[in-house]
Amino acid sequence: MLPQSVPARIPAGTREAAPAPLPLPDAGGPREAVTRLRAHGCWYPSANPQGTEAAFICDRGGVPQLWAGPVDGDEARLLDSSPDPVTEVSWSPDGRWIAYTTAPGGGEHTRVLCVRPDGTGRRLLAGADPAASAHLGCWAHDGSAVAVTFAAPASGGTGGGLPDGRPPEAGPAADWTERDGHATLVGPAPYDAASGNVTSVTAPNGTPITGTTGTTGTTGITGTKGAAGTTGTTGISTTATTTPAARPQGGLSVYLIDPDGLASPVLLTTETHAASLRACDLSPDGRLALLRRGPRGRREAVVLRTADSVTTFALPVADGDPWIGRFSPEGRTLWLRSNADREYAALLAVALDDDGRPRGVSVRAEREGSDLELLALAHDGRTAALAWNVRGASELELVETAPTGPTPDAPDAPSAPDSAGPARPLPLPHEVVTRVTAAGTGRLLLALSGSQRRPGVWWAHEGVSLLRTPWSSRDEDAVPPGRPPVRPVPLRLTARDGLPLSGWYYRAPGRSPDEPAPCVIHLHGGPEEQERPVFHPLYHELTGRGMDVFAPDVRGSLGHGRSFVDADLGAGRFAAFDDVADCAAHAVTAGPADPTRLAVMGRSYGGYLTFASLVWHPDLFRTGVAVCGMSDFLTFFAGTEPWIAESAAHKYGHPERDRELLRALSPMSRVDALRAPLLAVHGEHDTNVPPGESRQFVRAARERGIHAELLTLRDEGHDFLRADNRRLFRRAAADWLERHLHV
Repeated sequence: MLPQSVPARIPAGTREAAPAPLPLPDAGGPREAVTRLRAHGCWYPSANPQGTEAAFICDRGGVPQLWAGPVDGDEARLLDSSPDPVTEVSWSPDGRWIAYTTAPGGGEHTRVLCVRPDGTGRRLLAGADPAASAHLGCWAHDGSAVAVTFAAPASGGTGGGLPDGRPPEAGPAADWTERDGHATLVGPAPYDAASGNVTSVTAPNGTPITGTTGTTGTTGITGTKGAAGTTGTTGISTTATTTPAARPQGGLSVYLIDPDGLASPVLLTTETHAASLRACDLSPDGRLALLRRGPRGRREAVVLRTADSVTTFALPVADGDPWIGRFSPEGRTLWLRSNADREYAALLAVALDDDGRPRGVSVRAEREGSDLELLALAHDGRTAALAWNVRGASELELVETAPTGPTPDAPDAPSAPDSAGPARPLPLPHEVVTRVTAAGTGRLLLALSGSQRRPGVWWAHEGVSLLRTPWSSRDEDAVPPGRPPVRPVPLRLTARDGLPLSGWYYRAPGRSPDEPAPCVIHLHGGPEEQERPVFHPLYHELTGRGMDVFAPDVRGSLGHGRSFVDADLGAGRFAAFDDVADCAAHAVTAGPADPTRLAVMGRSYGGYLTFASLVWHPDLFRTGVAVCGMSDFLTFFAGTEPWIAESAAHKYGHPERDRELLRALSPMSRVDALRAPLLAVHGEHDTNVPPGESRQFVRAARERGIHAELLTLRDEGHDFLRADNRRLFRRAAADWLERHLHV
């Protein structure tokens, strides 16, 4: 049963108005889109309760849109023909609604809608204000409400050079957290990078947050008495945490919204200065909510009692997939994907008492040297699907789960660490799993990608074999006939400070093994992303023009352990610049790449590394292509979204306390060293990394006599989602590199 009143989390005068559902005209389209791409992808599936049909995202019409169809038939139908890209999909447990997130204009301000499976009844649930943003959360188990994270429009602009609008020469604001120059936590998550512990503070209204007495479990669960709080070795805590912000006007709220519009939205929780906040699950009886919150690198799982909004405990969880876990059907066990007190994420079971407090925690599945990347539980809660990240590829296995800890029949029973059954591997037809979801009794839906294909959706019945859905693209649809994709080969190297690095090398076809080739060092975003051995249209374009591509994981990337992710924090980022140079040198010796024809390219954080590499290693690269990259951290903090600033402060440094460090890490501070021509690319609606970051670097380059160009993509945000713009970007980047590398 869901809460019927607004929890008193913050003073009433500071609450934003709840999002108002708005009926919309039906926008269902024909079974076939008007414009169909030959090479399309289908991804992010969500099944109806019976598992017979799936809603999914497909770009066969040139933009990611909402489709639905039977898993064993080809009668797919377009449910929303509007041009706004769709980013997430979730079918309600009662089968009556499909909720989904769209990005109007391709930008970063998203909104949440719902539609009936036949394409009627389309409603806007949250995000009507263009300056607001809304993100999809979980459904109540009876389908009566869907959780939505709502970010209200910021109150006032940023104005001057500091994030809160004060002029650059002004002193520190009163609420900035003291910093020691190292990469410690800034934001609402209670996990401390140095100690590995949770800290206890006060609520936003100044009232101490109190917990209740806990018990110690197998990996160090500790409860708290009163407001003081203590922590255990795994960082589990029964206190909530809020600390001062990197952007004062930030705040996120989670509402439970009735898709039928018969009941008013119910506020589940609000956090000011929040970096992220998502409702991942509600217990079947509605008493408990599982939230994921905190900045990048310091995410945590939080259990909240919905009746009084009391946090019963918090546990660190890994970055990556936001769907971190789920309650068991009886609500007495919480299954989590967590890297608490460990290098690699594993499957944890947390036994809960009647009030949602932890009674014990145990590790149920783990692999040495591999992260548990995706976790999905069957609807009956008795089977868990585990996707492991094994050196960039995926391995999938099924584990039978049993009730853990106390039950109504045995309220005093201890946790049962050995109750999970043996793992059963499920062979995959392609290299990487991007999503796993339950689809009725004994059935799973998987989104897969590989080096030879576009993303597609497959379904598994009784965990025996995988069958491709007829509406997914086939391998031969990945590229036009005559030039198959290049299969990458792994390369491993050692950075100059001894840190192991790795990446994937794509060799241009038609060259002899020892013939030096022009080579593009491509750097992924994040930095908490990872290069995977999947088909990349950009790499296909570049190799088709005679250029090799080396795509490494420099420090800060996912998939190589928690210490590797944290190795670039604070001043450690200077070592990441050296990683790029070390990877370029290895491409020459192991590629083989031509040392006189090297280029550097990347998107988002990779775009930042591109700017940085061109000014820290000005004689190494002949040219560069920076896509949606930051060029000056101080202007980035002043212009980005408040919740993005919260996360970024932990990764890069605080915009006031670490001002000199951020200036030193900013490519603009060394632009006088730039020698190579560069192309910058940016989406016009990017509010993650504002377009001014590219403009100011291009302007500075031109003022110094360096050839620099800027390509601005219309109706795009931080990610380029429209087929025509993606094609324009690939061709423009390849033309630039081909010309400057003299291919």
